[in-house]
Amino acid sequence: MRTPGLRTRATLVGTLLFAVVIGVGAVLLVSTLQSRLTDSSDRLDRTRVADLLELAAGDGLTQTLHNVDDNAVAQVVGPDGEVLAASDNITGRPAIADLVATPDPQVTTLRAPDDEELETYRIWYASEGGVTAYVGHSTEDIDEATSALRRTLVVGVPAAVLVLALLMWLLLGRVLARLDRIRAEVDQISDTNLDQRVDGAEARDEVGRLARTMNAMLGRLEDSARRQRELVADVSHDLQSPLTGQRAVLELALARPEQTDVETLGREALSATVELERLVGDLLVMASVDADTAPDLALFDLDGLVLEEATRVRTNATVTVDTRAVSAAPARGVAAEVRRVVRNLLENAVGHAGSRVVLTVRVEGDLAVLDVVDDGDGIAPEDRERVFERFVRADATRSRGSGHGLGLAIARGLARRSGGEVTVEDRDGGAHLRLTLPTAH
Repeated sequence: MRTPGLRTRATLVGTLLFAVVIGVGAVLLVSTLQSRLTDSSDRLDRTRVADLLELAAGDGLTQTLHNVDDNAVAQVVGPDGEVLAASDNITGRPAIADLVATPDPQVTTLRAPDDEELETYRIWYASEGGVTAYVGHSTEDIDEATSALRRTLVVGVPAAVLVLALLMWLLLGRVLARLDRIRAEVDQISDTNLDQRVDGAEARDEVGRLARTMNAMLGRLEDSARRQRELVADVSHDLQSPLTGQRAVLELALARPEQTDVETLGREALSATVELERLVGDLLVMASVDADTAPDLALFDLDGLVLEEATRVRTNATVTVDTRAVSAAPARGVAAEVRRVVRNLLENAVGHAGSRVVLTVRVEGDLAVLDVVDDGDGIAPEDRERVFERFVRADATRSRGSGHGLGLAIARGLARRSGGEVTVEDRDGGAHLRLTLPTAH
């Protein structure tokens, strides 16, 4: 069985809810009208009863009561049941008291005969000094008014429900047509045309916001695809150089085996292999950074880790690595990944320093701070963010610490995984890179 579409379901639900609400409202309207008309008539009759008793007490009654409309009856009865005064429509009739089925002291209903038919009256009465005054109104006018309203609502409510259903069907059709157009446009977009965008983003409504959201998502996908293509191209370029060199050495060795020095061949092949291994390792680290998984953070001593990496770097460094300003700095993060961050920052600084690299470790507020300062050529202000892009290796941007332009990109990515950051600070002469991590407190 086919499930009804969203347009049909929304129209049915909306129409049903509207029908219930307007139906309840119609019932309340009829009930309220009847109650208000009855209350108004009752107030008038009670006032007339009091007036008649006052006239009777002051001998101001006339035999015929004229201050009564055609739909009302009035009668004043003496102590012995004699009719002292009455309205024209019941002149000559017996006392109303004889027609009352039950002597209700508030309201009673009777059928008083007239010239043509029996009518139902709503009677109010009161007694004073042995005289009883009766005033009542026919319920026919109230019944006719409520009946007329009821007949109007019986026709008008279904008509209003049908009109609303039609409007909802048409409006939902227009809205869903815009949504379906967006769906169709997105469905036609693939990895070959991510530059396309959906129409309707200029509309200032929910559909327009959806279109803008879809366009923003397509923009992110386009940027991601572009970065992926650039990454493939950069990796291919970096892999090509060591592979080409390694192949040339091997081909030369095979072509002239008698002139080949095995030890030299091994060193050259090993050098290319080490370079390839390092590139693959960096790519694996970048893949873990891009995975954006939540790491397990733990406490460690940033100062101890920095001193260990400084000792390692000094082994092959041709510049001085000054660690005298390294002080205790407990930090929270992934120690192995932070070690890689420190290593990349040190290698980048040593690779570009003139003669000296100064390391400073301290605690500032709730941050553990590592400053790596060298006396090299420095980093231009416009390049202070570009140095953290992948495969940026121009000397002017100083990001060749890893040999493939990934060193600083890896450092920032791993630092952020531990809740920290790597930035380039202002400095005249040389470069100043800073690592900040949350402290252990």
